[in-house]
Amino acid sequence: MSNYHVPVMLQECIEGLAIKPNGTYVDVTFGGGGHSREILKHLDGDGQLLAFDQDADAQQNKLDDERFTFIDQNFRYLKNFTRLHGAIPVDGILADLGVSSHQFDEAERGFSIRFDAELDMRMNQQSELSAKQVVNNYSEADLHRIFGMYGEIQNAKSLANTIVTARLNGPINTVADLKNAISNRIPKGKENKYLAQVFQALRIEVNQELETLKDFLTQSAEVLAVGGRLVVMSYHSLEDRLVKNFIAKGKFSGEVEKDFYGNDNKPFDSVSRGAITASEEEIKNNNRARSAKLRIAVKK
Repeated sequence: MSNYHVPVMLQECIEGLAIKPNGTYVDVTFGGGGHSREILKHLDGDGQLLAFDQDADAQQNKLDDERFTFIDQNFRYLKNFTRLHGAIPVDGILADLGVSSHQFDEAERGFSIRFDAELDMRMNQQSELSAKQVVNNYSEADLHRIFGMYGEIQNAKSLANTIVTARLNGPINTVADLKNAISNRIPKGKENKYLAQVFQALRIEVNQELETLKDFLTQSAEVLAVGGRLVVMSYHSLEDRLVKNFIAKGKFSGEVEKDFYGNDNKPFDSVSRGAITASEEEIKNNNRARSAKLRIAVKK
């Protein structure tokens, strides 16, 4: 498991869940199973844990424990499958967003700028849309939109134009093809950061990550018991903003709504003041922890 993915802020996540030994918990991003293993240590014989993961590779890490149920689905279907398994209401939900170390390290998955491979980036390999299709088939306006919104790239318009022009000479099928096509647009001295933003934008689009996160957060409020905990760790500002707004306001933009009596109409109260970040020691041992932000909320 440690080769697959080292869980970030593991103890902080477990503490955030405030686990009851006989409770029902959901790990919606199973991956290498690090968080799930730790949750199970805190449950007695009556406790249960459901884990979601749509990545076929993650299924190899399934746990042999009668309290454990693996659900081979995207966590945007949280409510449907917790209901199907008779688990509603649940006492805690954990989400460790983003891409696992394993997915970055598997060259053929096309997530990383470090390897040359097909432009894939699908977390669910049964999905039809790949990064290659986005790069080769999307209109210039749509490419401009995703690079600007999801990659927060300053020259998104000229980048989109460069890709559309380059693909006239032949398809852009691999990581190397894409790097070559956009080489003139990459700021000198900031190559890795810029390419990471380009890849982030494509990955978010391919996997519909922000829409999925919105679906999940909305359903988490419906699935959790009163007093249940929501623990979410994100790795970039777009995700963290959605989590922060939903916890603070019960919605993703605008001001919090009031009920008839003037009370805030929102399902959660924040447990942590602001986002929790990893210690310097953890960051030294696991560079991925550097960008992690952990938010914890309790269902009202």
